[in-house]
Amino acid sequence: MRKPSIKTPLPGPKGAELIARDRQVLSRSLPREYPLVAVKGEGLWLTDPDGNEFLDFTSGIAVCNTGHCHPEVTRAAKDQLDRLIHMCGADFYNMPMVELAEKLAAITPGAGQKRVFFGNSGAEAVEAGLKLARYQSNRKGFIAFLGAFHGRTMGALSLTASKATQKKSFSPFVPGISHVPYAHCYRCAYNLTYPSCDLECVRYIEEVLFKQLLVPEEIAAVVVEPIQGEGGYIVPPEGFHRRLKDLAEKYGILYLVDEIQTGMGRTGKMFAIEHFNIEPDLLTTAKGIASGMPLSALVAKDEVMNWGPGAHGSTYGGNPVASAAALASIRVIEQGLFANADRMGLILRAGLKEIQKEYECLGDVRGLGLMQAAELVKDRDKKQADKALRDRILKRCFENGLLLLSCGESTVRFCPPLVVDQEQITVALEIFSRVLKEVH
Repeated sequence: MRKPSIKTPLPGPKGAELIARDRQVLSRSLPREYPLVAVKGEGLWLTDPDGNEFLDFTSGIAVCNTGHCHPEVTRAAKDQLDRLIHMCGADFYNMPMVELAEKLAAITPGAGQKRVFFGNSGAEAVEAGLKLARYQSNRKGFIAFLGAFHGRTMGALSLTASKATQKKSFSPFVPGISHVPYAHCYRCAYNLTYPSCDLECVRYIEEVLFKQLLVPEEIAAVVVEPIQGEGGYIVPPEGFHRRLKDLAEKYGILYLVDEIQTGMGRTGKMFAIEHFNIEPDLLTTAKGIASGMPLSALVAKDEVMNWGPGAHGSTYGGNPVASAAALASIRVIEQGLFANADRMGLILRAGLKEIQKEYECLGDVRGLGLMQAAELVKDRDKKQADKALRDRILKRCFENGLLLLSCGESTVRFCPPLVVDQEQITVALEIFSRVLKEVH
């Protein structure tokens, strides 16, 4: 059984030297989680410049879904590098871009013809979705959710409601965006219990906001994550998306689903919204789409993506190398990785549930597929968040060779590459449990 190998204090001398150089030249805005310096990746394993080996349960924030440097993906990118690196897809044509658009139109949920716009990052895809929703509907308003994270560019940041620090000093934001509570049953904003609540989080929009504050005929789109990511890996209850989609359709409001973190097989289906049997009008995807190459996409129904030439564009969107890597990534995922995500996700969640029985500080364990989370609390009955404990756990796991990430106020997320196996999950759970015993 392969385990992490930590040979030096962290960071080691070579890693510390690079971090010192980084601090002299990189933007201070970059929110580094802990002092990891990566120089080599293979599957679930990362190596730093001092020879320390780490088990990666972050996937580079749910990006390397096929694992680090999957041979089929790197081969496709290298082959494309030898043929054509760039030809602006906004002004000309290239084959990988067209082939990828055809593939995304085929695998995204919903029947009928679709169209695709390519960008470089998730935030760019969201920005494109905002612009298209306004263009198509001739409406200006949006509904988004508390806890949501949609990106850091101005339009995407205006939709984001994850952490106040992300918005500090950047106002005014895009006008016309209203935030409402997400369907977070562990911390219900209405102090109700599912299913007796009758999905108050959706009823409130129509019965309160649409009567007292918002004119529904002025709302262009509801922008929603199928499962909230940065907000805490929150899986909404059965019926939430159906009721919300029905409400949107009732008033002619578009349904824009943000699959940037949840898509590309992470939850056990190619896209998480498929768990809820919803066909979105617009869908954004990025992160896992190209296994680490910069690429994003907005996919929309043909009748929705009805803007004309010049309405929107991107110099690098649909780059041939990134598109080739994406096509290879999708092929690998379709060969069984989202099925593996489903199987391994059940094993990972069961293991976390067992650990929860032993430690009162684990207030909630939740997730879908390989998008699992453990929320740390000071008191299980009062559900008081324990951010300090969460942060100590992340640091000690790193020092023991396990890479994890935070989300929400006090939650640890487990999002390993979809190639993870049961042995690697066992190693991760052993380290996590040992660290809990040590720091709690």
